[in-house]
Order: sequence, then C-alpha cells, then structure tokens
Amino acid sequence: MHRFYLPPAEAEGDLLLLSESEAHHAFNVLRLKSGEQVTVLDGAGREILCQVRSLATRMVELDVLEWRTWPEPPANLTLLQAIPKGGVMDDIVGKATQLGVRRIVPVLTARCEVHLDAGAGARKAEKWRHTAIEALKQCGLPWLPKVEPAARFADALAKENTAGLSVVATLRPDAAHPRDVLGGFHREHGTLPGAVAVWIGPEGDFIPEELEALEHAGVKPVTLGPRVLRCDTAAISCLAVLNSELSWRLARERIEERR
Repeated sequence: MHRFYLPPAEAEGDLLLLSESEAHHAFNVLRLKSGEQVTVLDGAGREILCQVRSLATRMVELDVLEWRTWPEPPANLTLLQAIPKGGVMDDIVGKATQLGVRRIVPVLTARCEVHLDAGAGARKAEKWRHTAIEALKQCGLPWLPKVEPAARFADALAKENTAGLSVVATLRPDAAHPRDVLGGFHREHGTLPGAVAVWIGPEGDFIPEELEALEHAGVKPVTLGPRVLRCDTAAISCLAVLNSELSWRLARERIEERR
C-alpha cells in the first residue's frame, strides 16, 4: 500500500487533501485511481487508512477510513552527528529515521570539512528534513524526527539536555559496550533512560579537546568493536544496538511487571 505524509495540522477530519508535491507524485508517478486505499502518516504517531475520492495533477482528496495511533519508541533518541562531506549525511538521516530517531542535530566539529553559514545551514536542514520524510514513507514508521540546523560543537554541547543518557562512539580502550552502559544506568536509576543522546564524530574522530569536553559533560564512551568504522556506519551501528538493547530491556520489564 502506498504511503504519504501530511503534517499533523493538515491530517485532521474525515477528508484529507494531499500537498501539491504529494498529489503530483500520486497522480503522475504512482497513477493512483479513485477507490484505491492508501496510508497517510503524520509523523506524530498516527497512521491513517484512507480511500482515494478524487485525483487531479495538483490535488488528491482522501476519505478517512481508520485512524491508528502508535506508541512512542522506548526512548527518545537524539543523534548528534558530525557533518561528513558529500551526500553521506543524507544517508545517515534516512537510516536514522528508519531506526526511530526523534531528533537529528548536525554538528560542525574541528575536523569537519563542511562549512555552513546560517542560510546554508537552514537550507541543508530543510533538505535533510525532506530526506527524513521520504524515509518515513518508505519504512512506515509514524514518527518523523526533528532535523535541526547545523550547530557548532560547543553550541550543540551547551544546548544538549543532560537528562537521560548520553554516549559517544569511540575507539578508546576504556569504552564500554552499549549494553553495559544501559545496564549501569538501570542499576543507578532503577529505570531505563527516557532519552538517549548519541554523539558520532567525523572521519578522523573528535579531536582530544572535544572528547574531553564530552567526558566532562557526562557523556559515556561506548565501543562498537575494534574496527575503525566510517562515520555513517558508526552512526547506524550505534543506533541499531541501542534500539535493540532498549527494546529487549523494555520487554523484560513488562514481563516482570506481569508476574
């Protein structure tokens, strides 16, 4: 079934109108017909089953058949990603969206080869938001991450909420497995973190001063194994491991509660 996106404010009532770009895709690319069923995602946890009422090049009307609301992910994941050169950030945003990240903060670090002024940063953020929307429709996850404008490392660290758990992927020999870091948090607080921030450095990693600043702010070093990973591989690996561990621990908690 084909999926489309509408912001929450536009996904209300018994009759929905697709945006012009979504209508163009439905009419000219997918060649939908009246009576076909489609899904609309609002990015805020709702999946809406609809039936096509009418189509035109710039307008598609949908009758709402059913509303479904999905629970939030087990933890509010934030990815703070040093911006790589080329189109690698697009891939990271798309895959992070599929893995349920709720916020993506592009970070300009000392070793970043990308330089963005305020205007370019806003344009890039809008481009990455579109990438996230396409990934949302592809995978069917009804939660759209907030993609923020690029921030310098010091500003991103100063703004980041220290509540919850923050980790940084590193090759440091004292780095712990994400499972052990989550276990330590659970033992200390008696619950899983409601928010997890993941810091991923650029090619060549964070400089020592940046790593020291992260450690001083309470960010825990985690290992992804002995190999030197590209930054996009590191981001997706870390998010996937954390997702798996959080889901497993949450399932165990629910089993214990039912006993």
